[in-house]
Amino acid sequence: MRVAVVGGGPAGLMAAEILSASGASVTVYEKMATPGRKLLMAGRGGLNLTHSEPIEPFLARYGAAAGWMRAILDGFPPSALIAWAESLGQPTFVGSSGRVFPKALKASPLLRGWLARLERQGVELRLRHDWRGWNAAGDLVFRIGDREAVVPRPDATILALGGASWPKLGSTGEWAEVLARHGIALNRFRPANCGFRIGWSENFRERFAGSPLKPATFSFGGRAIRGEAMITAYGIEGGAIYALSAALRDAIEASGHAVLTIDLAPDLAADRLAAKLDRPSRGQSLSTFLRKAANLSPVAINLLREAQGAALARSSSALAAQIKAVPLRLEGTQAIERAISTAGGIDLAAVDAGLRLRAMADVHVAGEMLDWEAPTGGYLLQATLATGVAAARAVLLR
Repeated sequence: MRVAVVGGGPAGLMAAEILSASGASVTVYEKMATPGRKLLMAGRGGLNLTHSEPIEPFLARYGAAAGWMRAILDGFPPSALIAWAESLGQPTFVGSSGRVFPKALKASPLLRGWLARLERQGVELRLRHDWRGWNAAGDLVFRIGDREAVVPRPDATILALGGASWPKLGSTGEWAEVLARHGIALNRFRPANCGFRIGWSENFRERFAGSPLKPATFSFGGRAIRGEAMITAYGIEGGAIYALSAALRDAIEASGHAVLTIDLAPDLAADRLAAKLDRPSRGQSLSTFLRKAANLSPVAINLLREAQGAALARSSSALAAQIKAVPLRLEGTQAIERAISTAGGIDLAAVDAGLRLRAMADVHVAGEMLDWEAPTGGYLLQATLATGVAAARAVLLR
């Protein structure tokens, strides 16, 4: 069997591994000069492979796609991903948050081992091949520099072209136009795991852009996330924000804004905080008093002023309430090009259980091309690899 895998990211490479291990002749076509660029970028933060939590809360992280994702993850669960990484010589560990990392805390050793395995299994890697679709005969058409190349129609094709975030790394979403011309149902791309725009005052922006906000609890839509965020020149981003980003994004799309609530003193109940604030200030400035009495950092104190107005409450109970519920008005999402991932893409109803396009008998899809989303924390890479496994296994069953 001759299989073309279009896309050299995690989903495509995993599909190539499964196929070649079973004896298929596999060629991976990648538009960039090197494969796995987005994986290497993810590795800058430690390469969060997956998460150790039980499967039911794990599945819940995929929101509306959780039911669909169940069968995909049954075929390649977190335990299988960990075993796979360790088979590449990358032992793993579970962090304090339950996230799973390689002990090397980098993507490059894993990617090197992976590419070496693919080479041993006979996978051919063709770089700088920009997929442009199919010709009338069903052959694959690529742009290579300033010329066009045609690859005779393979027995099967797996498309793993990514979403529409970080186009500099190869995920441009341009493939959507090609599939739309073939009648594939698509949903518009939207940023996921993204930051949000806030109309900071000039003074706050200049003083605190680049400052971490921690510890804090961030709440929206009935969910509360304990974690940290980063103040940026355009607004706010970070792990806790990403965990709430889907709901925040949807609210902004529906009404033009969303109000994120931040508890700046998550370790203190309101009454205990009020008691601490009820002590005499002894001539201290309000900032010094809040720093000592409530253990608030300079960025937290000034965020409180930014959100509540310069005149903070005078009574200890009212001031405690303000500290425990700082409202931030979010005015929009960060540009999709800078989002960690995207929602949207191929409608899940357009593929069968083996991720084959219903409208195209010999084409399967994998990874972020499909319309699912999940927060950071290992869920993105887990599902990306699992869809690569599912697509490859379906091809082998043809």
